[in-house]
Amino acid sequence: MTKQISIGRLAERTGLAVSAIRFYEEKGLVSSTRDAGGRRQFVPSDIRRLSFVLIAQQLGFSLEQIRVQLQVLPEKRTPNVRDWEKISRNFRVDIDARIDALTQLRSKLNGCIGCGCLSLKKCELYNHGDKASLLGAGPRYLLGDEPQFQEGR
Repeated sequence: MTKQISIGRLAERTGLAVSAIRFYEEKGLVSSTRDAGGRRQFVPSDIRRLSFVLIAQQLGFSLEQIRVQLQVLPEKRTPNVRDWEKISRNFRVDIDARIDALTQLRSKLNGCIGCGCLSLKKCELYNHGDKASLLGAGPRYLLGDEPQFQEGR
């Protein structure tokens, strides 16, 4: 039989409030069994699961994204290094995409963002005639659209 730990011990080990652990359980991020007295019991590997949840949230992942990733972990055994590497690879793809988007954003901050305001002198060059509005609402160039320059300008 797998060793079980109480919700109080799990809270102590993770630094989470008992109510937070119940919330994460409700969201399907961990699961418990009940002892003879009806008290929640968790497996020790839930310490790592909940620590992963906290880290992933700090990285900006939603609870749903985290839940999907945790579904690949085995329920009947403690996750091994390969299990965690698989999750890490999946998250790395998303993190790399965010880094690329932030790098592009940083490089574009000094120029026209294609917002359609037409209040900067540069906008006459970058967004002549408010061409950005033809691409949709919002800061089109920061959202990834390329400026549409007219021939001869």
